[in-house]
Amino acid sequence: MKKIFVALILLTLMLTGCGSEKKDDGTLKIVTSFYPMYLDVMNITRGVEGVEVVNLTPPQTGCLHDYQLTPEDMKNLEGADILVVNGLGMESFLDKVTAENPNLKIIDASDTPDITPIMEDGEPNPHVWTSITYSIAQVKNINSKLCELDPARAEKYKRHTLDYVDELTTLRDEMHMSLEMLPNKDIVTFHEAFPYFAAEFGLNIVAVIEREPGTEPTPQELAETIDKLNTLPNKVIFTEPQYSPKAAETIARETGAKIFELDPIVTGEAKPENLLDYVDRMLNNTVTLIKALQ
Repeated sequence: MKKIFVALILLTLMLTGCGSEKKDDGTLKIVTSFYPMYLDVMNITRGVEGVEVVNLTPPQTGCLHDYQLTPEDMKNLEGADILVVNGLGMESFLDKVTAENPNLKIIDASDTPDITPIMEDGEPNPHVWTSITYSIAQVKNINSKLCELDPARAEKYKRHTLDYVDELTTLRDEMHMSLEMLPNKDIVTFHEAFPYFAAEFGLNIVAVIEREPGTEPTPQELAETIDKLNTLPNKVIFTEPQYSPKAAETIARETGAKIFELDPIVTGEAKPENLLDYVDRMLNNTVTLIKALQ
């Protein structure tokens, strides 16, 4: 009898704890998988009453190839109404969690006919947000799906989406004017984050140093990159702020190449004041490319 009584107390405590995980106060909680999705959703929902946006992954996390969910991540997901992901395999670490949470509404930002994935070894390259045209398509798609799921706030979402799309369109036009006349278009990048960016602005990726971030290139891969770089009239290598430039520095010593930093905008502080961080950092990328390729 005593054991049954203790068990009932524990059960009551557990149920009470579960009930406190999520308050039924009408707040719509949207969780974004990583920083580019956070920026999109924040620009769509900025200032809309009753909407909370939480970014899932830490600000220092790069591309999500090997990301492991933490207990804090699980807590955020359990309390979420909507999860916004980039898609195209970027968030494969979430597959099991989303399968076990059938009530969680998922918005796949890349699930739109306006985006044509670049295929690599039979798999889609997921870094579509580095193309401003595709970033605009993602913003429009997120807005459309969000309006369907939350029609009461749809008009505000639509208005904010138009404003942000205007910002991105102006950014794209300015970057095209700045980059289209560059005399050199051949670049060597750190990893496969920039095919969409290169396609947008007519750049030619001659070589990629690390196919997967954190995976050191083999001696043969290093030699091949060095050979390709030595054929270029303008020897430059672009590293990324999220990763160690060690391999790039090795190649630079062998070739005399200069190193510049190109930002795929995959990390950042999830703060409301950073709403235009994508725009600002793309403009910084423009300045970097002009310096490197003139």
